[in-house]
Amino acid sequence: MKSFGHGLVLGKFYPPHAGHHHLVRTAQDRCERLTVLVCAASVESVPLADRVAWMREVHPDVRVVGAVDDIRMDLHDPVIWDAHMAVFTGAVPDPVDAVFTSESYGDELARRFGAESVCVDPDRTVFPVSGTAVRKDPVGCWDFLEPPVRAALARRVVVLGAESTGTTTLARALTDHYRARGGVWARTRYVAEYGREFSERKLAELRERWPGAQWEDVSFTTGDFPLIAEAQNAKEEAAARTGSPVLICDTDSFATTVWHERYVGGRNPLVEQTADRVAHHLWLLTDHEGVAFEDDGLRDGEELRPWMTDRFRAELNRTGREFIEITGTRQERLATAVAAVDALLADSWNFAAPLPEHR
Repeated sequence: MKSFGHGLVLGKFYPPHAGHHHLVRTAQDRCERLTVLVCAASVESVPLADRVAWMREVHPDVRVVGAVDDIRMDLHDPVIWDAHMAVFTGAVPDPVDAVFTSESYGDELARRFGAESVCVDPDRTVFPVSGTAVRKDPVGCWDFLEPPVRAALARRVVVLGAESTGTTTLARALTDHYRARGGVWARTRYVAEYGREFSERKLAELRERWPGAQWEDVSFTTGDFPLIAEAQNAKEEAAARTGSPVLICDTDSFATTVWHERYVGGRNPLVEQTADRVAHHLWLLTDHEGVAFEDDGLRDGEELRPWMTDRFRAELNRTGREFIEITGTRQERLATAVAAVDALLADSWNFAAPLPEHR
């Protein structure tokens, strides 16, 4: 039998971690219904909508609401307490029977709601983690994060380039390099090029009707490319949820915009919109110079490689995407790529400081 009717869990969830989820699940076990109130300050760098969405995904049977709270915390100032409570009760107007926290202010918060205070694991012995620790060292706290948060925080690196310029070779080598670091990095994921899978299927379907068909007999329509871009995004999202803090992608939905030019001509706004929905962090453009063209049965554009390299470069510049060009021997290319990715990782996850608290 449940101990309480309506329970409340309140926090910044900046970002949510295993300790937060333990608190919510403990409260859910003891309440007929539970509300989780996510409060975010405007100065913080993770949007309120994202935090609410993450909590709703992890706790689908709980009511999760959000509120902007730009009031600093001072546990000794009743006027500030009143201001916070106006935000809290505005977001949760229903009577509350129990307030669940792991914080020292839990008793006063519960008193102001006219509810019972329930303290859960205040010493963080079940899950030794805090929001402060995650913001300071996301990599060290990676195992305390749920899949949607990992997907949002993972740094996504895209290797792209013209046909037969070593993109897949480099992407796989990068993946192996980071996996070899061990620990959380051993889970580094590689996302294959969905366009190739799509092309292989097209050729196979054509050969069912015409057994002698070759790659040059395959044709694409503009409608094929939004499908390819959407599938590429979906594969990335799935991999980012289960991988390490870096995700290595062999092409992406942005690259599909240039492949559309290559096979159909012109631009497709649907592909561009799909590409803009995913946040990538670094693109590695493989140069065609010094790389022998290899026809693997799905290639026929050796003479187009300079044009494609130029188009990728131009579009990366036009859209303001961060990229570097990869040249040289295979060993030199990998060394350049690793240095660029390490620099990206060293400068990532700069969470804005939350509002100051006086406890």
